[in-house]
Amino acid sequence: MATVCAEKTTDGQIADRLFRPIKLGGLELSNRIAMAPMSRYFCADGVPHEKVSAYYSRRALNQVGLILTEATYIGHPTAPSYEGVPYFAGEAALAGWAKVRTAVHAAGGKIFPQLWHTGSFRNSSMAPQPGVPGVGPSENLNAFTGHAEPTKAMTEKEIFEVIESYAEAAEAAQRLGFDGVEIHGAHGYLIDEFFWATSNRRTDRYGGNRRDRTRFAVEVIEAMRSRVGPDFPISFRYSQWKQQDYKAVLGETPAELADVLEPLVDAGVSIVHCSTRRLWEPGFPAENDMTLAGWTKRLTGLPVIAVGGAGLDRPGLNAAEATSLEVIERPLARDEFDILAVGRALLADPAWALKVRQGRAHEGVGYSREQLKSLF
Repeated sequence: MATVCAEKTTDGQIADRLFRPIKLGGLELSNRIAMAPMSRYFCADGVPHEKVSAYYSRRALNQVGLILTEATYIGHPTAPSYEGVPYFAGEAALAGWAKVRTAVHAAGGKIFPQLWHTGSFRNSSMAPQPGVPGVGPSENLNAFTGHAEPTKAMTEKEIFEVIESYAEAAEAAQRLGFDGVEIHGAHGYLIDEFFWATSNRRTDRYGGNRRDRTRFAVEVIEAMRSRVGPDFPISFRYSQWKQQDYKAVLGETPAELADVLEPLVDAGVSIVHCSTRRLWEPGFPAENDMTLAGWTKRLTGLPVIAVGGAGLDRPGLNAAEATSLEVIERPLARDEFDILAVGRALLADPAWALKVRQGRAHEGVGYSREQLKSLF
């Protein structure tokens, strides 16, 4: 009994910190909990519908301060790889997203769309543009994605067109009244492929050393910033690991990671979203016990969103039970991150944030893959 009480006390103290209002530049949030982006594949025509609005607004109504939407395709024909993913381009999709934004705001939340190009994960048989090949920074002979055909190396013209598609999506988000945007620059997709030496073997200005390989991301950010002005929030999600290689890293040391992050800051990013599999683990164990989110905050000087396993009994794909938030107590107390993004715990339980606030985190519904079959 004493152990249970101690756990509840710890979770209560963590909840007190998580539910303090926070201001990040011009973005004011009622608390420090965000819904992490999670692909759901329920938009058969690429257009978000009423169930999508209800899905996100339900979390906002249950006191999630910031909704980061599932990844959405920018309007370039090479962007999509998977069926059921919504676009953030085109009249019908944008009208659908306007309704989602309205519903989330009515529920008291703030919302960013996450903008996505899947890069080498596409092959030419995929809808809605069959015949359009997958693209990446360099030709990819299928060492990563398991597709039966190679990825085409992007021309500079194609790079420019993709950059413009990102900028158009950011401009649309601002026009529709969203509170900011997030760029998906993680997990081995297109922007991350440019960062990674294994997938970026270019010899032009988009290749080269670690800092040079950020040029594509930098130009995406600069193009977006030129459309939305200096104050509209732009979050950038990055990761060390890739789907293609969980042991891959952008930087072996803090100095090497700085070579990737500093150009993004200079280009105009306002928030950095640090994606790890277990957010509480040390980012560079040889240095100290600071989390990767903590290092990110130190290296960039910007607000940081941390994500990776919070609210689950284990970080695997079948985390069957809700658990204590004790694992985030130390990095939270040390201000190593500003926002806690929660994925599967919120997917499983729309009321998870409210339960945390009420000291009932242990009552959260555990996550299972079966929950992916419905949108609730």
